[in-house]
Formats: sequence, C-alpha cells, structure tokens
Amino acid sequence: MNLKTEINIINHSLFQIIKTLIKIVSTGLISGAIILELVNIYGNFNDFHLLHNFNWIYWIGRIALISHGIEGIIAAYYARLQQKNPLKYSIYTFFVGTVGLLELKIGQEGKE
Repeated sequence: MNLKTEINIINHSLFQIIKTLIKIVSTGLISGAIILELVNIYGNFNDFHLLHNFNWIYWIGRIALISHGIEGIIAAYYARLQQKNPLKYSIYTFFVGTVGLLELKIGQEGKE
C-alpha cells in the first residue's frame, strides 16, 4: 500500500469510531492495571493478597504496563524529533497504546 491509501484508510469514519473505542477501553484497562498493581504492592507490605488464586491477572497487567511504557518512551522520542512536548505525548501514548503512536506518525506525515 502506498502512503495515500494508508491515510485514506486511517481517515475513514469507521476507523475513527474504532480508534475512539480503543482509546476508551485501553485507558480503562491500563488504569485498572495500575490500581491492581498498587493494591498488590500494598498487600505485599501488609501481608494479605486480594486475588491470591488469580496470579495470572497480575502478570497480564504487568505485561500490559511494560509494553505501554515502552510505547510511551518511543512516543516521547518521536515527539521530541517533531519539536512537540515529549511528556504530553508519552503519557497520552502510555494510556491509549499504539493508537497514540499512530496519531503521532500521521501528524508527522501530514507535514511532509
């Protein structure tokens, strides 16, 4: 696919709806993973475990937090290259995930 075709797909109205839903769900799940991890850390310090039998939930949350953290670092790097605020874009991309990187890339290609 060429660049114009990719931009036409991304600017399609159905894609915009899907992108909005991904942002909402991703923000909620990442916030939940942060809260769950904080509860787990608090529980370890006070010798109680909220979800002792569901240890796999903690690991899924940790993997999501790490991957979103890496995406946030990448977004900060690319935002700095585009003379934008790296902190703003890294936090935004941390919560919304790959959609934030996609928006940052499309913003860069729109200027060229």
